[in-house]
Amino acid sequence: MKLHFAKLHGAGNDFVMIDDRDRSIDLSPDQVAFLCDRHFGIGADGVILVRPGETEGASAFMHYINADGTLAQMCGNGVRCTAKWAVDRGLVDSSASATVIDTLSGPKPIEFARDERGLMRAATVDMGAPILEPSQVPTVLAATGATEDGRSFVGDVTLKSPFGNFRFTCVSMGNPHAVAFIEDWEALYDAAFTDPGNKSLATLDVDKVGAFFEPHAAFPEKANIEFVSIEADHLAMRVYERGVAETLACGTGACAVGVAAFITGRSGRVNDVRLLGGTLHIEYAEDGRVRMTGPAAQVFEGDIEL
Repeated sequence: MKLHFAKLHGAGNDFVMIDDRDRSIDLSPDQVAFLCDRHFGIGADGVILVRPGETEGASAFMHYINADGTLAQMCGNGVRCTAKWAVDRGLVDSSASATVIDTLSGPKPIEFARDERGLMRAATVDMGAPILEPSQVPTVLAATGATEDGRSFVGDVTLKSPFGNFRFTCVSMGNPHAVAFIEDWEALYDAAFTDPGNKSLATLDVDKVGAFFEPHAAFPEKANIEFVSIEADHLAMRVYERGVAETLACGTGACAVGVAAFITGRSGRVNDVRLLGGTLHIEYAEDGRVRMTGPAAQVFEGDIEL
């Protein structure tokens, strides 16, 4: 099978994007793994099959598959890239500055800005309201707090590991996230770091620590694991994505971090979340919805045999 593809990324979180508007493509986990392989394939954190929108006003449906072949309900950087794919290929009216992208977690309204060529350069996605109820995140951990409007949430619950004790706040943005705010790096064990003599977010061995917590019994559907350092003017974050490993950015993860920081009293409603691949602007608005602003770029396109 010969496939035409485009390679796009949002803040370094990269995707192989394939036109599947006729719904004729069914990729096996092995084929997805090959496409995502950075040595033998194209290289990506996941594959997005762009399918026809299903709700009124939707220009496309994002069918997102993780690098390990598992299906994902939502991907914040992926939905921006899907919007760019649709805008740049004329699926959205050339005079428009907004569209909707359907996902497995529901339709996502998107406002976007164009460059001088009329191509999309950045977008703000209405990610909807976060899910905090433990059973719906899901997590088996018991609620430890409540928001101003009375919603229960799991906040700063300690889980032990061979790398030290980590305190997690649990949020779903259409997929489960466990956010660890780390305020005492020296308290973590040397095994958690690639350079134990310089313990920090930069030297945290995210692939090793994240791989321990992703399938933890506390998270029945596994979880994306975020590690966060609170800085003077931003939240610094690294992420182990469920079904992938560490990625340069995670849009739903950045949203979860913004929500978790607010509900645990660590920040206000508006934050810049700085990831390895760039910065995402997150607003947890007073209407209860999360809005994420960030870039999307196409790197190249081509053909590949499967």
